Amino acid sequence: MAKATSIKEGLAKWEEKNGSKACDAKCVKLCGELPPIEKMDASLSTLVACEQLSLSSNAIEKIANLQGLKNLTILSLSRNLIKNLNGLEAVGDTLKELWISYNNIEKLKGVHVLKKLEILYMSNNAVKELPEFRKLADLPCLVDLLFEGNPLKENLADPTVYLEMVMKELPKLKKLDNTPIVRNDDED
Repeated sequence: MAKATSIKEGLAKWEEKNGSKACDAKCVKLCGELPPIEKMDASLSTLVACEQLSLSSNAIEKIANLQGLKNLTILSLSRNLIKNLNGLEAVGDTLKELWISYNNIEKLKGVHVLKKLEILYMSNNAVKELPEFRKLADLPCLVDLLFEGNPLKENLADPTVYLEMVMKELPKLKKLDNTPIVRNDDED
């Protein structure tokens, strides 16, 4: 089996392809590397100007080494092998969007550090328990949630029950599963 691509190797390929230094780039995409990236290694800390980082469609199992990414507002880790949201502390004060659909996330421990998160795309994961879903209430700025494809939603046969549960748990949410939320009590 081929050795995994390291972040360092991925960044070197990115620089060659883009003709610029990754450390100066606002947007870095290392998606679907062949062989896939398996680890978010310390080389990520060189991306000091990066505002959007995409590591989608790789084989990453855990979130790590985000210290140094002081300007990061969008992180895309969709289509990996991630099981939890630990490791986001370093970007907790800057991250506004987290795209983490199609992973193996069952527990939402660690999500509370994302104090500025507005958009969370986490469809097609493994969240099946209401207490885990309730951890999303710790996100004061969350307005857009993509959650379809998680067992918690799929096990609620009645879409009205799901919507009512979400509206109760996340009163500030404006959009759920790509559909605007209309509340009867909206004053604005």
